[in-house]
Amino acid sequence: MRGRFRDQGGLFSYLSPEARVPAKHPLRQVRELVRAVLKDLSPSFGKLYSSAGRPSIPPEQLLSTLLLQVFYGIRSERQLMEQLDYNLLYRWFAGLAPDDPVWDTTTFTKNRDRLQHGEVFQKFMTKLLNHPQVKPLLSDEHFSVDGTLIEAWASQKSFRAKDGGDNEGDGADFRGQKRSNETHASTTDPESRLYRKAAGREARLCYMGHVTMENRHGLAVAGVVTKADGTAERRASQAMLKAKRKAVGHRITAGADKAYDTKGHIEDLRAINVTPHVAQNNGSGQNRQAAEKLDRCPHDKARELWRVAEAPQNDRMHLWLGQAAWHDAQG
Repeated sequence: MRGRFRDQGGLFSYLSPEARVPAKHPLRQVRELVRAVLKDLSPSFGKLYSSAGRPSIPPEQLLSTLLLQVFYGIRSERQLMEQLDYNLLYRWFAGLAPDDPVWDTTTFTKNRDRLQHGEVFQKFMTKLLNHPQVKPLLSDEHFSVDGTLIEAWASQKSFRAKDGGDNEGDGADFRGQKRSNETHASTTDPESRLYRKAAGREARLCYMGHVTMENRHGLAVAGVVTKADGTAERRASQAMLKAKRKAVGHRITAGADKAYDTKGHIEDLRAINVTPHVAQNNGSGQNRQAAEKLDRCPHDKARELWRVAEAPQNDRMHLWLGQAAWHDAQG
């Protein structure tokens, strides 16, 4: 029998958002951990607000909503509010009832800035990583670092000469002009820098984001955003690894790609009791000489096998050598 199509549902619903979320949904465990951490931070929240005036967005709901933005890669807070309006899963995680109004984007941004200036984000993530159910998941010995470009919300037309020598107007043509961060700056985002990801790629106004991951489950344990320049990745990784090494109290290892393969950076990491496992950058003769002088880890034989396995042979022997070298290096 064919079912009847009804374009509109009933006026009332007798199912709560809690009943609609599957029992094995991964956000359920995350929600329990977040609620426990937010409960412990409640005294810290009270110090940031006045006892008079209109009530703000509850900080517990604001932090939970920001976590959703990170989990699902929502590009802006305006889109976050839009999806929070109709997505029952998001409402359930943030603690909103189906009939609760969604906050204005400007109001949400101002409340977020208050928590950011009060260092609540750092306290929240530190408390979450030290939770009894989360801490056993984190490695305290082996870490990896990496960086990425974060495109600034500024157009190329805003990148003008600091002395005002550029022609004003949206129709200005910058072709053939030599522009650099020393002589030019963005008028809408002065802290952004013109930077290219690799040789042959276009230069963009951007920042640089850096993250430290633990190697047991690949969870992020530290992060920072800096200005984009050629040494930002190495400086930021050294600062994060130094803080992590002090926190754990013993020597740690750090894996990184070839962008970190410089003699000075390797020596600086060893000076702070961090053993670097850095991919070789064989792009120039200077880097090859530095790679020959520096030993990336004490497992010489395992490293040699690993380099053999990276050769362009695709037989099983080289695959086996690579696996054996990996286990030896980890041992």
